[in-house]
Amino acid sequence: MAQPNRLPAGGLVDRAATLRFTFDGRAYEGHPGDTLASALVANGVRLLARSFKYHRPRGLLSAGSEEPNAIFEMRSGSRREPNTRATTIELYDGLEAASQNRWPSLSFDLLGATSFLSPVFVAGFYYKTFMWPAAAWEKFYEPLIRRAAGLGRGPDRPDPDHYEKAHLHCDVLVIGAGPAGLSAALAAGRTGARVVLCDEDFSLGGRLAAERLEIDGNDARDWARAAEAELAAMPEVRILRRTTVFGVYDHGVYGAVERVADHLPVPPPHVPRQRSWRIVAKRAVLAAGAIERPLVFGDNDRPGIMLAGAVRAYLNRFAAAPGRRLVVYTAGDDGWRTATDALAAGLAVEAVVDARAEVPAGPAAAVRKAGGFVFPGGAIVGVAGRHGVERVTIRAGDGMDTRHACDLVAMSNGWSPALHLTCHLGGKPRWDDAMSAFLPDRVPPGMTVAGAAAGAQSLAAALRTGAEAGAAAAAEAGFDGAQPPLPRAQDEPVAIRPLWHVLGRGKAFVDFQNDVTAADIGLAAREGYRSVEHTKRYTTLGMGTDQGKTANVNGLAVLAQARGEPIPAVGTTVFRPPYTPVSIGAPAGHHRGRDYKPVRHTPSHAWAAEQGAVFVEAGLWLRAQWFPKPGERDWLESVTREVRAVRGDAGFCDVSTLGKIDVQGPDAGAFLDRVYANTMSTLPVGKVRYGVMLREDGFVFDDGTAARLGAEHFLVTTTTANAIRAMQHLEFCHQVLWPELDVQMVSTTEQWAQVSVAGPRSRELLEGLVDRDLSNEAFPYMAAGAVNLGGVAGRIFRISFSGELAYEIAVPARRGDALVRALAAAGATPYGTEALSVMRIEKGHVAGGELNGQTTARDLGLGKMLSTKKDFVGRAMAARAALNEPERPILVGFKPVDPAQRLHAGAHFIPLGAEARAENDQGHMSSVAFSPGLGHWIGLGFLRDGRTRIGERVRAVDLVRGRDVEVEIADPVFVDPAGERLRA
Repeated sequence: MAQPNRLPAGGLVDRAATLRFTFDGRAYEGHPGDTLASALVANGVRLLARSFKYHRPRGLLSAGSEEPNAIFEMRSGSRREPNTRATTIELYDGLEAASQNRWPSLSFDLLGATSFLSPVFVAGFYYKTFMWPAAAWEKFYEPLIRRAAGLGRGPDRPDPDHYEKAHLHCDVLVIGAGPAGLSAALAAGRTGARVVLCDEDFSLGGRLAAERLEIDGNDARDWARAAEAELAAMPEVRILRRTTVFGVYDHGVYGAVERVADHLPVPPPHVPRQRSWRIVAKRAVLAAGAIERPLVFGDNDRPGIMLAGAVRAYLNRFAAAPGRRLVVYTAGDDGWRTATDALAAGLAVEAVVDARAEVPAGPAAAVRKAGGFVFPGGAIVGVAGRHGVERVTIRAGDGMDTRHACDLVAMSNGWSPALHLTCHLGGKPRWDDAMSAFLPDRVPPGMTVAGAAAGAQSLAAALRTGAEAGAAAAAEAGFDGAQPPLPRAQDEPVAIRPLWHVLGRGKAFVDFQNDVTAADIGLAAREGYRSVEHTKRYTTLGMGTDQGKTANVNGLAVLAQARGEPIPAVGTTVFRPPYTPVSIGAPAGHHRGRDYKPVRHTPSHAWAAEQGAVFVEAGLWLRAQWFPKPGERDWLESVTREVRAVRGDAGFCDVSTLGKIDVQGPDAGAFLDRVYANTMSTLPVGKVRYGVMLREDGFVFDDGTAARLGAEHFLVTTTTANAIRAMQHLEFCHQVLWPELDVQMVSTTEQWAQVSVAGPRSRELLEGLVDRDLSNEAFPYMAAGAVNLGGVAGRIFRISFSGELAYEIAVPARRGDALVRALAAAGATPYGTEALSVMRIEKGHVAGGELNGQTTARDLGLGKMLSTKKDFVGRAMAARAALNEPERPILVGFKPVDPAQRLHAGAHFIPLGAEARAENDQGHMSSVAFSPGLGHWIGLGFLRDGRTRIGERVRAVDLVRGRDVEVEIADPVFVDPAGERLRA
């Protein structure tokens, strides 16, 4: 048989289809509906992993997300993903899986030799061992520990898949789709409430699929399918399969991750691999079920020793037998159900060992009738077999030991409610003696717990508490509806007398992944680490990828025994999100690589790309930096050519990235007066004015222009970098400071394409494209108005950033590409941001290097723009004495004494003959450029008392680049200081 341990009938797998997969390079087969774990079980594979510290052989322990052993490396290449639980991986055709933490192979692991050194590697051994000599820590011990630490290998190439972030709002969130969750979702959904049902499995039903149970006299799985169909038909219900709710946050916010395409070899086009959900719910019902606890006895970690509930899951849901000859070791009634189900599946039940003196009569009789042994008050005191259990030694209640051959041990020590999410906002669980488990106590606001998560262990109790919780949650969210009669189900026996530690031969493991034994916990208590938090960190109890889901309660009980106190006195560790591991890509969503910061294209981007433009990120935009031509050796040649073209003829540059804010209303002028340092309300219609905004602390926030397009209509422009912040600032000023003003505003940055046309021939060029008289008399400097470009309505502004005769043309964004093509056809030369920067430095205009948040209007030479006739944001703080000291660094220009020398932004100014030290620092160079017209480098910068020192020489020292250049202090306006060109 291709699958020797597949049962001949039963289960929920599709036997009509076959899926092929590999594990450690060996080929196997499974069926749709399998997990990777169940397919390995069906193929008879028992050795799956090696433990972290001792490299002991390990097999499956569980069938759910609590699995501590079978964590694999999935896929290969750039999609390689370590530490993935085989029990949660939905099988697909072509799946590749590999074991971890072994070398050279899983069956022959050389590091397994550490098991022989286990007397040395006890709890906290690294704290005691790596103490001397001290110098060896950094050179030897730490590198050795780091090399040995960790599980699995991350991919060595970028992840090619995509991830998403999304939001959901609902009235009732139901977490878990077992019997309680389905019942809660039905009760809430029938009221008309918006319900979101999340389950980490790919199949709904929870333990209904794993058990042989009945509802209303029929197979419970039929009821689950009917409930799923009814929920799917409800328009206000959304079912999220393969979705784990991993965290609870304030104000009804829940974090969840949906594994959208993890069950496929490669996500389909435009489909994310995973999706991170931020779910906002008015009410929530936690129906996460419970996690079975193992028994702590000697060599309880051997492959083939599993949780009893997991054995039932593989038999009933997957029709896969984890073994053929079974021994059940239980401390309660639940283990007997595994024996009964195993007999029904055709397995041989060799023995049932019940730690209690009295055992259930009916199941015990069935086991004896099938030829098995029953040991009331017994214990397993020995396990034989290394890569898989082969035999156990059972000590009967009378003390007699017998040996029994087996290949499967199912252990059951009771169930612990999966209450982790109830504790994420600081809640602490309470101990319940009757159930021998921690139960939810103080839960997050708006949350109700139902089913096994609340301690309702039987099927009837789960259905009842789920329906009650769902109906109550819907009612609290404002929905009413009559609750239908509950379905009939049985109350299974759930009596338990937990057995926390069985004395015997071999290591008794509490935490399987981290190799924490009962002896380690006892040692920690003896050495003073008696606090549960200290014990956790000293022994690494519960610190693996499973976060101790199967280990924590046993560990607390063993610690309580060592301290001689009851379990409630020991307390619990703190539960924090995430409930299960979450891929980093899921919460990041699209925000990685080029998508980490959204990139916007200017309207002329396609045309610029056709011209071979080199692009640069500017704020959120991608702008053309320069346009290289054939034969040009470097960027400086291209930029120099572009500057000369603008200065001597005409050029155009896409400036659409400048922030554009449309401000309208009767109080628009008064509002702008309060946010600008200079006056805007007196601006005539059809005119533009340069303006400066201050922060509340008196420093310059941004500069730009305001154009008055109508009596109550202004268009404000900002720098590219501050477009968003300026809009936020204006909204804050309106909504918080002056809500009484009748003014409205909206950002129109993306709605308009805006192109600057500059140069002595710019008027001539534009007059052939627009229907307007652009002469000085009809359209003087700083004018603004409407314009028509070949039937397209636009706007034109006569403003200049280059110092040349210039206009800015604005058209709807969709017409921007046509505009630049028309300008190019008319003979204008395109220029990029580098040429623009050169010309603004030649003209002494400030930009990003000067508007760095640390300069005042006086520092920038704009002190006269601060109105003394009105109030404005930042006025009082700008008047502080320290911001107006005469010796405070002020903007000036610089040129090298030796024209052949290059200047560098960031250089600091040191007096001639002085040492380059901090106490001699007099300012810094903020921007530099090579001026084609002057034939040498020039710069702008801030120098102490700079305006009175024009003509003086200082040193520009750049210790980073090793540069020391003597420069002459100059006026910041290098080209056309009288402004004759821009008014031509």
